[in-house]
Amino acid sequence: MGETDTDAADQFDARVAAPQLAERAPGLWRRYRRLPRNVFAISLVSLLNDASSEIIYPLLPLFLAGALGASPRVIGLIEGGAESVSSFLKLFAGYVSDKEGRRKKLVVLGYGLASFARPLLAFARVWPQAFVIRLADRVGKGIRTAPRDAMIADAARVEQRGLAFGFHRAMDHAGAIIGPLLSFALLIWFAADRNAPTHAEYTRIFLCASVPALAAMLVVIFFVREPHVTHTLTQAPPRFSLRGYDANFKRFLVLVALFTLSNSSDAFLLLRARDAGIAAITIPLLWAALHVSKVVSSLIGGDLSDRVGRKKLIIAGWLLYAAVYAGFAFVSTAAAAWALFLIYGIYFGLCEGVEKALVADLVRPEQRGTAFGLYNLAFSVTVWPASLLMGMMWTWRGPRIAFLLSAVLGTLAAALLGLLVRGGAQAQTAQQAA
Repeated sequence: MGETDTDAADQFDARVAAPQLAERAPGLWRRYRRLPRNVFAISLVSLLNDASSEIIYPLLPLFLAGALGASPRVIGLIEGGAESVSSFLKLFAGYVSDKEGRRKKLVVLGYGLASFARPLLAFARVWPQAFVIRLADRVGKGIRTAPRDAMIADAARVEQRGLAFGFHRAMDHAGAIIGPLLSFALLIWFAADRNAPTHAEYTRIFLCASVPALAAMLVVIFFVREPHVTHTLTQAPPRFSLRGYDANFKRFLVLVALFTLSNSSDAFLLLRARDAGIAAITIPLLWAALHVSKVVSSLIGGDLSDRVGRKKLIIAGWLLYAAVYAGFAFVSTAAAAWALFLIYGIYFGLCEGVEKALVADLVRPEQRGTAFGLYNLAFSVTVWPASLLMGMMWTWRGPRIAFLLSAVLGTLAAALLGLLVRGGAQAQTAQQAA
């Protein structure tokens, strides 16, 4: 059987160096306009879904701590546990999408579950109820994420891959700008005391989050198309294991897990911002500003990874992350907290979409769903311990030591990535020579 377009693209990736791609590439705007329609549709779904989620998220730590009486340790349990469950499910969903060759139904199911569960936070009266609802929301995320990322990788050519994932992350973060701005407006509208909303006022705000969630469901059902990627008959069927993946990819997964141990829930950053003097009424604006930084850096970072290499950008992003967390260890003014949040957004642009593009570079097309699941599993192994560790260190030794420990772990992971992992084209060349 002849080679597929995706197979040819992977071979092209090994033959053409990044500088050669940069010389022939059109302008950035034209490169974005040439992305496949499915990438645009999936990205719009993420924008709407994130707008819904981010109406709630910047207020969630304040809701848990103020209205439900949760301690920093409990907040770490809730957020870390929810994200960990989500990441474990991504492995199963990715494997199923590879095995069945169909990804859209899992994407629809995942968005549907999250859209139903998320507004139920409005009715939580104690923190265990909020924990269960957050788990249900994140279960939906776990079901949809790996198949969705595989759909993006299936749709985009290899020389567009960083651009496609960067655009998707930018749209996701654009939703995370819209959400906090809506949250701020709703807080102004509903809350009598805007620095200390009541439980009933939080309820009204959280229920409003169901509107963009419904819009996201309509887009994913009617506009996202099932990708058609043909694989050769000689390829082995997908396996629910690490067999078939080379040592380079496995080392990358280990280092993702190590870095994630430093990457606790952003709820702690919001608590630190509050301690530095940022009022509750401006927390949604701070969160929106963070996502403006994420949008701009994601649009630039994805394109840069296609040109200069993904590994370099990931190392730079991890080191920047470590520097920001070191800054949060000593932050004492609202102005410094604002500056750190804006710089923190650049880390996401350098790493989020680029890491996913590197995963797609390192594996065969028919492995992508499972590979993205394994990538998220590596994340899940330490994401809950990371938040638990931050919460316990915060309670035991204070926030300064907790943030400095995270900075040290992030720096260590970046150094080991530079030493132990080959980049995408370099890895494929080594595989062909083997």
